[in-house]
Parts: sequence; structure tokens; C-alpha cells
Amino acid sequence: MTTPAQGLHPHVLTALGLAITAGEYPPGSVLRTDELSQRFDVSRTVVREVVRVLESMHLVESRRRVGVIVLPTASWNVYDPQVIRWRLAGADRPRQLRSLTVLRSAVEPVAAGLAAAHATPEQCRELTEQALGMVATSRGRQLEAYLVHDIAFHRVVLNASGNEMFARLGDVVAEVLTGRTHHQVMFEDPDPAAVTLHVQVAEAVRERDAVRAEELTRQIAVGALKELDVLAP
Repeated sequence: MTTPAQGLHPHVLTALGLAITAGEYPPGSVLRTDELSQRFDVSRTVVREVVRVLESMHLVESRRRVGVIVLPTASWNVYDPQVIRWRLAGADRPRQLRSLTVLRSAVEPVAAGLAAAHATPEQCRELTEQALGMVATSRGRQLEAYLVHDIAFHRVVLNASGNEMFARLGDVVAEVLTGRTHHQVMFEDPDPAAVTLHVQVAEAVRERDAVRAEELTRQIAVGALKELDVLAP
């Protein structure tokens, strides 16, 4: 059963997370429990719970006799999906999207090449199913349905690589793709060329062609960066 305090926790966490990542509280700012409790009309217990979560993300640090200090961006856990979500919701969205897309362009082609060598038959089958799902939802402004298949496709690639570090980036990629869709940094229908490339990546992985899988995935990443030049310059 959810108590009133527990229900308020996500609201306060999101409000503070958005404010910190948007720069409303610059690095070095001091957040005091009493003031936050009054501002959000919640108990000190709720505030302390929220602060603990923000500390786990390295957005803030509690210091005795000082208060809760906002940390510089260099200290943040920028791979935390929640932190990514908050940053994509702010004014710094274009730069954040570009940074994350460049990360994808460095990792996913290599992951696709490894997937061609290590993917199980089940993973090959799922990759094909998700690629075909992308084709089926790529017309008629079905971006939310397309997003489901797009996220699943890239998760399979990362998992099938056999590299646990790559696999852990699945949530990061999911947040990037979700952010592009929900913040309208997408065309009304996905680029047909990009959709075709996803189908071809699935084929290359199934055929164990690592070189082709890597090159095709690199083309997907280059295309995503070009889209950002148009939609989020």
C-alpha cells in the first residue's frame, strides 16, 4: 500500500532533478532540508529520501553543518537513465542528444559486429522480428509503436554482442530513442533508408557477416547525427 509520503517522493525527486540538471541550482548551491520541506510541503523524511537518490546519481553531496551541495556536471552519473531523461527535458537537449548519439556511433557498430559472431538463433530471430516491426510501424505517424520496436532492436544488438559492458548501455540507448520521440526530434515518419538499414543489419547478423553488420550500423549512426543537424541544430 502506498503512503502519502511515498506518493510525494517521485514528484519531489523529479522536480529537484529537473531543476539541478537545468542549472537552476548551479554547482556549489546549498539545498537545505528545512527549506525543501517547506517548498514542496512534504516531511523532512521525504526530502531525505530524495536527497539519498540524488546522491546515488552524484548530483548532490551531503556535508555536515553545511547542507546538501549541488555537484558540478563532471561528477554526475551521466549514464543514469533518469539523469539522461531530465537532461533531455531541459534547454540543453540538443547538445545532450548529440553527445549521446556520438556515444552510440562509437559503441553500436562494434556491438553489431560482435553480435554477428555471438548472437544465438533466438537473438537472430528476435532481431529480425523487431526489424520487421519497425517496417510495419514506419508509416502513418505511428512513432510510439515504432519506438517500441526500435528500442527492442537495439537492446538485442547490445545483448547479443556478448559484452556485458555494451549490454548495460541498453537503458541509455532506450532513453535516447525515447527522448528523440517524446521531444519531437524525429520526423513524422522515420527515414525509410534508416528503416531499411535496420532490416539489413538483422540479415547481416543472421548471416554471421560481422564486417557488414558493423558497417550498416555505422550508417545508421551517421544518419541519426545528420537528422540532429536538421531537427536539433
